[in-house]
Amino acid sequence: MEDNGISYSEEEEQRSLVPFLEEEEKEDQGGWFSDVEEPWEDLEYKLEEELAGGGRKGNKDASGGIQDKSYFSMERLEHCLDNINNMQTMKHNDRIYSSVLQKNLKELNDIAKEKQLVVQKTRDNLSTCRLQTEMLAKQLQYMDIEIEKEEAAGNVAASSRLQAARRRVCAELEKEKDSELEIALTLKQDMLEMWKIETEQGKYETLRQQLETDEEELETQYQERAKARIQKEKIVALQAEENQRSREKKEEEAQKEHEERQKKMLEDAKRNHEKAVCFLRKSMARIHEENAKEEERAREHMERRIQAVLSLKTSIASSREKLRTLQAWKRAKALAAREQEVRMGEAVLAGGGNVAKEILLHKQLLQHEKQQQACRERQKSRKMEIVSRILQEKASIHKQKKSQSRTKAIKSARKLEDPGVWRRRAWQYIEQTCSHPAGATPQKSWRSPSACSSAGERSPSVEEVPKTPCDALWERGEDEKEKDKTLAEPEFPGLWSQEHDLRKISKEETDLKKLSTRTEKKEIFHKQIVSGHEYKERTFYSKPSCIHFKDFDVGQIYKKKIVLINASYSVNSCRLVGISEWLKDFISICFDPPGKVCAGMSCEVLVTFKPMINETLEGEVMFMAQTGSFSVPLKCTAKRCILALDKELIDFGNHVVGETISRTITLTNSGALGTRFRVQPSAGDSSTGRATAKSSPETLVTPSFSACVPEKKVSTRPAAPGLEEEEQMCPERSEAATGCAGRGEPGGPETGPSGTDTEQPDQNVLNSMSALDTENAQNLAEFSPEETSVEIMLGKVAEGEIRPLSSVKLEVVFVPAVPGAVRAEFVIVFDNSDCKPLCFSAIGVSVDVPVWVPDPNVDLKICMYDRLYQDCIVVHSRAKVLLRLKFEVCKELSKHMELLPKTGYVQAQSSFSVQLKFLPRHSLPEDAGSYFNAETRVLEAPVTILLVDKAKKVNLTVHAIVTTSDLEISPAQINFGYCTIYEAVQANVMLTNKSILPQEFGFVGLPEFVEIQPNDGFGILLPLESLTLDIIFKANKAKEYSFELTCKSEINRQFKLSCKAVGVHPPLELSHSLVQFAATALNAVSTATLYVLNSHVSVNPFTRAVPRIGSGDVAPVGPASFEFHVPEDCPVTIAPSVGTVLPGEKSLIQVSFRPTLSDQLIREEAVRRLCRAAATEAEIQKSKKDEKRERKKSNSSISRLQSSRQPVRDGDSSEQPKSQELKPDSDAYMAAQAFLMRNFSGRFDKFIIPCFVASGHADEKKGSENLSCSPYNTLYLELHCPAVAPCVVVTSDNGKNTVNFGDVTVGHSMRKQVTIQNISPEKLQLGFSVLNPRGPFLLVRAVRMLEPGENKTLIISFCPNDDKWSCEMLDIRTAKTNLTLRITGHGVMPSTVCSVEDVLDMGYVMAREKVTSTFKIQNTSTLALRYSIQLDSLSPTRDKDQQRIPSFIMSSSQRTEFVGTQNYNGLSVFSIFPTEGEIVAGKSQDFTVTFSPDHESLYYSDRLRFVLFGKQTAHVLRLKGAARDRPMFVEGGVPLDVPVESLAVIAPTSSQDTLKEELQGPVKSILLVLEYMDGEGPAEPATTELKVGAIQTAQFASKKNVEFSFDNLPLLRQKGFAIDSVKGTVECGQVKRIGVSWVPPADFCADDPLLVTALLTLKGDINESYQVLFMARVVSAYTPTE
Repeated sequence: MEDNGISYSEEEEQRSLVPFLEEEEKEDQGGWFSDVEEPWEDLEYKLEEELAGGGRKGNKDASGGIQDKSYFSMERLEHCLDNINNMQTMKHNDRIYSSVLQKNLKELNDIAKEKQLVVQKTRDNLSTCRLQTEMLAKQLQYMDIEIEKEEAAGNVAASSRLQAARRRVCAELEKEKDSELEIALTLKQDMLEMWKIETEQGKYETLRQQLETDEEELETQYQERAKARIQKEKIVALQAEENQRSREKKEEEAQKEHEERQKKMLEDAKRNHEKAVCFLRKSMARIHEENAKEEERAREHMERRIQAVLSLKTSIASSREKLRTLQAWKRAKALAAREQEVRMGEAVLAGGGNVAKEILLHKQLLQHEKQQQACRERQKSRKMEIVSRILQEKASIHKQKKSQSRTKAIKSARKLEDPGVWRRRAWQYIEQTCSHPAGATPQKSWRSPSACSSAGERSPSVEEVPKTPCDALWERGEDEKEKDKTLAEPEFPGLWSQEHDLRKISKEETDLKKLSTRTEKKEIFHKQIVSGHEYKERTFYSKPSCIHFKDFDVGQIYKKKIVLINASYSVNSCRLVGISEWLKDFISICFDPPGKVCAGMSCEVLVTFKPMINETLEGEVMFMAQTGSFSVPLKCTAKRCILALDKELIDFGNHVVGETISRTITLTNSGALGTRFRVQPSAGDSSTGRATAKSSPETLVTPSFSACVPEKKVSTRPAAPGLEEEEQMCPERSEAATGCAGRGEPGGPETGPSGTDTEQPDQNVLNSMSALDTENAQNLAEFSPEETSVEIMLGKVAEGEIRPLSSVKLEVVFVPAVPGAVRAEFVIVFDNSDCKPLCFSAIGVSVDVPVWVPDPNVDLKICMYDRLYQDCIVVHSRAKVLLRLKFEVCKELSKHMELLPKTGYVQAQSSFSVQLKFLPRHSLPEDAGSYFNAETRVLEAPVTILLVDKAKKVNLTVHAIVTTSDLEISPAQINFGYCTIYEAVQANVMLTNKSILPQEFGFVGLPEFVEIQPNDGFGILLPLESLTLDIIFKANKAKEYSFELTCKSEINRQFKLSCKAVGVHPPLELSHSLVQFAATALNAVSTATLYVLNSHVSVNPFTRAVPRIGSGDVAPVGPASFEFHVPEDCPVTIAPSVGTVLPGEKSLIQVSFRPTLSDQLIREEAVRRLCRAAATEAEIQKSKKDEKRERKKSNSSISRLQSSRQPVRDGDSSEQPKSQELKPDSDAYMAAQAFLMRNFSGRFDKFIIPCFVASGHADEKKGSENLSCSPYNTLYLELHCPAVAPCVVVTSDNGKNTVNFGDVTVGHSMRKQVTIQNISPEKLQLGFSVLNPRGPFLLVRAVRMLEPGENKTLIISFCPNDDKWSCEMLDIRTAKTNLTLRITGHGVMPSTVCSVEDVLDMGYVMAREKVTSTFKIQNTSTLALRYSIQLDSLSPTRDKDQQRIPSFIMSSSQRTEFVGTQNYNGLSVFSIFPTEGEIVAGKSQDFTVTFSPDHESLYYSDRLRFVLFGKQTAHVLRLKGAARDRPMFVEGGVPLDVPVESLAVIAPTSSQDTLKEELQGPVKSILLVLEYMDGEGPAEPATTELKVGAIQTAQFASKKNVEFSFDNLPLLRQKGFAIDSVKGTVECGQVKRIGVSWVPPADFCADDPLLVTALLTLKGDINESYQVLFMARVVSAYTPTE
């Protein structure tokens, strides 16, 4: 497996080099050449001469010559490049060899360096070991001297201690010597390996030099190729320069043609302008006439609306009367219903029934009747609504058909029109317009001198001109037919069609369509295909996107330049198509077509605008590109005024009568046109007024003024807001009328300028409109129409001029004269009729008290009892003389509140300060009476300021919230109980702030053994807040404690807390009582170590602290035992948990933390996931069933009922899985565990593990059960265990962190892949722990970097060497967490048992027939075994083995050939089934061997190998068999022939030859050797045997049995031979054994062997004869001795 891995890595390196080598091979095709500079220089020089000569020539002939020569030069260039490509280069295979050789040499050098480092490190270790050995030897000598001294002195204790130390040093010295020998041996081996590597380096020295030479040659070839490329680029640059020259010449010619076309277009435009002006003048006269008629209609419509308003008023009054009547009727009906209910109850009660039940049934019956009546009414209304909708749809369909017929007629008429007539009429209109002054021209949207635009001026469309409110009112009252009518009528025949439709496309749009159609016919658009998709976006973008000429002046010339950018992905071109028809007289375009524009490049367009009229123009500039047309919008905006106020309400506030206050308001013009303005009060009494005496001075009621009327007409009352929104009137822009702007509710419609002149409505109409809201107006303040306020007036600036982009400040002055509220309305009107009037309001309040306080309410905020609070009250005087003031406090609060001084004088127009002192006592709730609210703790105390000389006073109110300053500690006493000196005991107290003010607190004078947290006992308590404090007590020695803790507040109040405790000194102590583990990932392990110490070695309390409980007895000196009790569900392990510590010693404790997910949590999540999956599956099944049910048409109600009930039964049958039934190895459990692990947000667990302590030895088995321990001596170990989500998780094998290889055969290797994933949002760098280098596990492929969300695979191999279990831990380390993989595997030694020992004899078989035999192999090991069957006859090395000396030449002991005679047909004689497979542990496999010879031979043989895992041979069997052409055989004796056949095939003999052979003598001989043992014992004859058999075959199934007989029997008997069966018969398939024995006769000579011949005849279908040679000799039984 390792070899395979190495070859695989080399194969990967070759594969990684393939792209680089292929690139080099492609570059080689360009040519590695030398001495090429001269051809390139000649070629470049010739090309430059040809191009220069072509540049000096002119006209078309010269350009043609240049093209011919450049073409010829390119041919020569290609020819030269072909010659260069044909030059010799370094071969591709050579470069591959060089790269591989370089890599191998580099690896060899790295191995050599590494081995040198290893040798150096080993030498350092050896020197260190020798120094240590010398040091130990010196120390041993020193100890011997010390031991002699101590023995001489008679100090036995010191002598024994030194002897123990000497033994330890001796042991260390022996270890160091052993280590020195091992290191020396290792150093010797490393030196030998290093010498071998250096020898290898010497072998490859010549190759290294050759490689350096090849690299230099390769670098030279690279430089030559670079030069060739530079020459080629120069030639291409020269050709590009020539192409640029020809392109510039073509552009010059195109420019001249463009200028000529431009001149012609200008002349046409002038002629068209003259014609258009003429036509438009005549059209405008007719338009004015139509406008006058339309104004008359609007006036009549307004009169109708006024009458409608009056009728509405009367209807409202009548509806109110009806409403009152209806309410009275409902009350009477309700009263009757109640009376009827009472009577019904009395009747039911008299009948003995249930009153409540009867009444309820009666109510339900009435309710049911009402519902039925309502349902009938709804059905009736719905029917009427449906009928109305049907009628509307019919009317709309009829209207559409009518409009379509009209549209067709217009289209047919427009086809006959002449565009020249349009332009002539446009020019006539322009001339007529330009003859008028600019100011008299009405401001409206300039569209087109066509019928559509003219009609739009009278009846604007939806898209062009918004409808005025007057038009809207008129259209609401007209018929639908009047809405469809238009005022566009033909004035000149041929100019417009007889009919016009507003939905008809305008003339300019028609011209554009025609123009684009003509362009499309001439141009062929090319589609752009980008990434397989057609690019349909806009190909050219303009910068800026819109051409905007803003604030222009008539007569000036404006120019703007735009840039067209090619935004497509390929080369494109564009040209100018034209501009909008109505802009041709004002806009000119200068655009030179740039030709081909690359992607991202741009071209410039110059747009010139020469305004002739003061109108806003809109249109577009049209271009045509290869991919289609596009346009750039163009807009020309005239100067205008944009006026606004910074505020609409000026609030002066409260002021004393006689003062003067001024405020400013800013009028801003953000437009480019200036105008004059005039500020004036709004006309009428409603604009300015004063509240009557009914309203108080402190309250101001402001009515809403929303309507503005002309200044000459006055309305007595404000208009209703509702009518104002619907009927706002917008005056015509005539010089006589003064405009006004109505301020309605937010979101109400805004009025715009109207194109018609409308007279103002009558005053009576406005009065009738305002009278609708008289009832609501009664709740507002009443204003006197006779009074006109002069308190709020304008300043110096009342009119003037506001310039463009400037602002003006307007002053408003308030001079209060009479106490009360004042309001004034102002309006700003402008000379520019397009500017709407602006309105604003001013309000103020006047008071008449000469003394006043800035704040009549003195707020002392929150005050505490027994604390002094002060404030200053400032009194201001408005009077012109000195005033005397007296300050008084109510009698109830005289003990708590005081004003100093009690009397004072305030100067004229000055102020006076009074000091207020407030010291609340605890008796304040009883003394204050009604001024203090005990529940809210609010105090409202009246304070009076009296004017002594005048009978006036000023009232003040002092507000305060009085609270306590107590702090409450609960509980008041703490008993900490028993506390060891190694730990701290914590108790919690509740500190409560009873005040509604925040208070600072602090515990002062704390003893050294007490600590208070948080913030060391200091802090701030919010109002009524409770804070939990931790009182931590840590005893410093064993005694009884009693002490008090003092808490002080910020006002120096003290609160006591008493405490008690008992200090305990246990016999044992922990080195660390707190263990803080690092953040540990799930299924990872964090380990910490600590010690259990026993420092109790003396009972003297004066020398050191002794273990005791409080002031009790001292613990005895001796061994102390401990036991840690870990909770069951705690993920913490402590080892050892039980132990004994001797005095003065310590015991090591290891604490491990392994966080895992709760099993119950995983099961619940698994159940949830299963339920969701089941619900989804049920929904899918239900939807499928519903679909099937809908397809089938139910014929009976029974089938429908069954189909509707079927889903219910299915839903009831499903049962929710139980979490206890899930197995930990199930897929649902694993999926839930992986999901929870990925979504784990982290947790922090805190565990306190008790450690019980007792005096004496603890039994390892029974623990500390036999010891008595005090609970007060218990130690506590606190563990902080943070668990976090792992950065890396295992995604393979359902997320298991265990890699189990299972059973693996010893000596074999097995690999497994583990997939890990980075589930953190950061990039991770991984590290791995080192596995045992001598162990069976190996990390084959590691991962060093993981991107977020990336999956990578680790490969781990297991190759066991012993028959045992192996287990190791592999830590995958990251910067934050670790992932631990548990790797296990079992090495198993394979063992099998075969049913056949060594040889499997197939016996005799008829040639060209088959016989089978079966043997069994059983797997007795614990793992499944992969096997394969191998035959030596099919071995790939058999041909090579046959070239050796034949086996029959060598002795039988030297023969290693087991393959005997084989078939002539090339097929194997022996075949086995199965040849490969796997045997399960404890099972057996039957193998069938088939013997199929194709000719006669007695020496068929082969060897079978049973191989495990392709390596280990478990069993070897020799296969034997014999084949006969005849169904009889004789076996036995010593073989007389060679067991190897000739390769030549003997031709079959004829039947006559066979007959002759049968008549002749025997064809085979059999030698039987009998050896008689001559010894002292009883004589036993020498014996041997022959086997005569009959083969059972299908060819001779009907023949007789085989008979045999011996001849020459007398001679055999004479010579001492005896045969058991002289004659006999052998049945088919049987074998007859014939025994032969020999006893030497009396005249036998022992020196000469005896040889007798006899004839054995076999008779069957065919007769056979065998010559049997009986050889006998006497052998001595004694072994000769030397």
